[in-house]
Parts: sequence; structure tokens; C-alpha cells
Amino acid sequence: MTTPNDASTKPPRARVEDAIDPDEATTEAAAETPRTRDYLEGFLHQKPAETATGAGGDLQQAVIDALKEIYDPEIPVNIYDLGLIYGVEVDDECDATITMTLTTPHCPVAETMPGEVELRASSVPGIRDAEVDLVWDPPWSPEKMSDEARLELGML
Repeated sequence: MTTPNDASTKPPRARVEDAIDPDEATTEAAAETPRTRDYLEGFLHQKPAETATGAGGDLQQAVIDALKEIYDPEIPVNIYDLGLIYGVEVDDECDATITMTLTTPHCPVAETMPGEVELRASSVPGIRDAEVDLVWDPPWSPEKMSDEARLELGML
């Protein structure tokens, strides 16, 4: 004879059919309207938002704005206003290509700056991939700086 505390007696197994939905149990209105389980129904049928790519597009401007957040450690001016960015191109596949230079080849950030530019550009929402082309021709000169950068450095 087994006792209720015996290990051989097991409680009944839970079945899905026996489950009570707490949302339906609380109100009678929920019992009349079945609850839909497909939460992604409308999301999957939406088309992606169109973003303007190419010259003058919103995505190109977003990359430029992101690059304006990178400052040269020796000069208190961002690299875009400093004139180190020669061009920002965004193609139809949302790949960004940044053409840039440095103030000198012996710049202390010569090894890290292109990587930081690539990382910052690729972090812009909508950019699939970013590539930095480091060029030395034409060489950088103070004439490439914006008026705001010259004013900041006291050159105006």
C-alpha cells in the first residue's frame, strides 16, 4: 500500500488544453474576442522607409554630422571643419566611402584616426558598410579649413 507522501505517486501532467489564459479569465469581453497571437503581422508586411542616398542625401548628411563629432587631439576643431575630410560618398547599397587625409604623415593619430572615422561612419543608422581611403594628394594645408575652424584657432 502506498501513502500520499510516497515517491511513486506523481501529480498529473500539465496539458496545453488545460491552461487558462489570464487575459480571458479576467473579463468576459476578452472571452468574446479571441486574442491574436501573431504580433508581427503588420510589421512583416511593411516596406522599409526610403532614405535618400547619394550626393546631398539624408544618409550622406548623417555621416558628415557623425564625422563632425571627431576631434583632432592636438587641435580643438573637428576633423571635418579642419579640412581633413575630402569627400563623403554613399552609394545605392548604403555603403559609405570617406576620402580623407591627415595633417602630416607623422601625425600621432595616423594609425588610429582612419579606424575611428570608419567606426563612426559605420555606426550611423542606415549605413551598411564604411570604408576610409587615406590619401596624401593633394596634401593638407591650412587653406582647407573652414572659417569656423580658423576663427576657433585665432587665424581670422
